[in-house]
Amino acid sequence: MTNAVSSPARANPTRPRAAVILAAGQGTRMKSPTPKVLHRIGGRTLLDHAIDTAQALDCERIVVVVGAHSPQVGEHARKRLGEGATVLQDPPQGTGHAVLAAREALADFDGDVVVTFADCPLLSAPVIEPLFDLRAGSSRGGGADVAVLGFEAANPGAYGRLILAPGHVLLRIVEAKDADDTVKQVRHCNSGVLAADRALLFDLLANVGNDNANKEYYLTDVVGLAHDRSLSTRAAFAPEASVQGVNSQAELAAAEAVWQAARRSAFLVEGVTMPAPDTVHLSWDTRLAAGVTVEPFVVFGPGVSVATGAVIKAFSHLEGAAVGEGALIGPYARLRPGAEIGPDAHIGNFVEVKKVKVGAGAKANHLSYLGDGSVGPKANVGAGTIFCNYDGFDKFETHVGAGAFIGSNTALVAPVRVGDGAMTGSGSVITRDVADGALALGRGVQSDKPGWATRFRAMKAAKTARKDTK
Repeated sequence: MTNAVSSPARANPTRPRAAVILAAGQGTRMKSPTPKVLHRIGGRTLLDHAIDTAQALDCERIVVVVGAHSPQVGEHARKRLGEGATVLQDPPQGTGHAVLAAREALADFDGDVVVTFADCPLLSAPVIEPLFDLRAGSSRGGGADVAVLGFEAANPGAYGRLILAPGHVLLRIVEAKDADDTVKQVRHCNSGVLAADRALLFDLLANVGNDNANKEYYLTDVVGLAHDRSLSTRAAFAPEASVQGVNSQAELAAAEAVWQAARRSAFLVEGVTMPAPDTVHLSWDTRLAAGVTVEPFVVFGPGVSVATGAVIKAFSHLEGAAVGEGALIGPYARLRPGAEIGPDAHIGNFVEVKKVKVGAGAKANHLSYLGDGSVGPKANVGAGTIFCNYDGFDKFETHVGAGAFIGSNTALVAPVRVGDGAMTGSGSVITRDVADGALALGRGVQSDKPGWATRFRAMKAAKTARKDTK
């Protein structure tokens, strides 16, 4: 199956690599109780995207710099990377100060360090890899001692400017607030991503001052300090969209749009049919095989795989589900976590499936809830069927056997099993197991009262006539 998640950029880097991920920002412009870097793109947190990228770069050590104001960020990072994965920047005094917070955590590391940002979810390993290419050979005098990732901005605005000499030799970085009118005309801008030898990086940072408009310690000042020491400082460049940061809900939505467009394009190249791709919403781990068809307005939550030949019809929502070859889902179907839909099975309109394994060729075509259990191969589940799986305290399972036929509006009260080839009558409430090949009827006996409806209508009509004469 096609998986749109990036693969590692290079299997065997020439020097050991570590990453420092800056995640200590306040994120006040998000105006949300959720910390900025725990907002999601493609169903995955911004922080996890940054960690994914560091791992794809073969970074053997990853340190996340967090702030005291958002303990949830540290908890999230430690859950992913382990107890020693975070360091605290308190109080925040700029990006240089943030990286310095990781000095002790990397004191025993001998290799290159790349500094990245937890609020740049589109930053991928292939985009960063050129920094390590620039670094290659620095110990022999052939590479850059400090490598910086830049981009050419359509609207430079508040970005720091890269002051370059020929050959992308980087002289210094000037923050927008400290730039004069001449520097503001420069369109080469700083992404903030930087790579250097660990010992050199922290040595340079130790000499950074805060004589600037914000009275902060800028990571960018290491470039000027390195240049003053006659060290090699170079820049590599990336597309502007790939270094796009997220500081507000509007920017989060814009980054989501870019991310979704890239994932859709990747699936189209791999042979997935999407008549209206702009209406399809994907997750970071969505797996769609070549030959899958996805109709308009389908949402894939995390944890979905779809095998070749399957059709996901319009307005369906899938999360934590596996769909087999040739299966037909929707329209307006909902597959919840634990749904396993077998080959050539049909899950139709307004059918919800949760934690149920549906066998090959089975059908539930209309208006049903299947929760906790299984449906055997070739079984047919009629409209309005309910797996009554919850008693208010615990969940119980319902199992429908191979080739069974469940009549419309059947309520299967779990725990219960309907045997292979068995049938239930429409409108039944099934509370006991049904043997293989049996018919189960669980409904009240019908009784007819001749003439009752005619007399009832006559009575009502007479009452209405008396009211009208008053």
